Amino acid sequence: MARATFQVVVFPFRRRGESVEYAVFRRADAGYWQGIAGGGEDDESPLEAAKRETEEEAGIPRTSTFYRLDTVSSVPVYHFAARTEWPKDLYVTTNYAFGVDCANTEIVLSHEHTEVAWLPFAEAHNILKWDNNRTALWELDQRILKGDLLEATE
Repeated sequence: MARATFQVVVFPFRRRGESVEYAVFRRADAGYWQGIAGGGEDDESPLEAAKRETEEEAGIPRTSTFYRLDTVSSVPVYHFAARTEWPKDLYVTTNYAFGVDCANTEIVLSHEHTEVAWLPFAEAHNILKWDNNRTALWELDQRILKGDLLEATE
């Protein structure tokens, strides 16, 4: 499979009464916290990549309800081993963000993560390493609070 030149980040969430919890993941290789992240493969769309990554990294079914976020960011290609296969004039790759409703879903971690934490927004936001993760999480939290979630469709 060829690695596409885009990235996705996905934040699972669940409602607990009046509050909302977000799942954040500790990377096995680097120890920092982030959302589910990964790259597209072959001719996948960003939504297809988000669904595949959440299933691979957290056992979240592809049939779950995914929400598109407006948060789009750029990531320097030096972060990716696949850059050697990409065009030489590609300097940044696009990162698309999603939320996924996990009200009745048990997280099953892959080898990529050592732990998952379900946290309220402020705690989750504070432990995330990447700015683009914090921005995506903030947007998701605001959309949930305002009842303005946009279901992702192809």
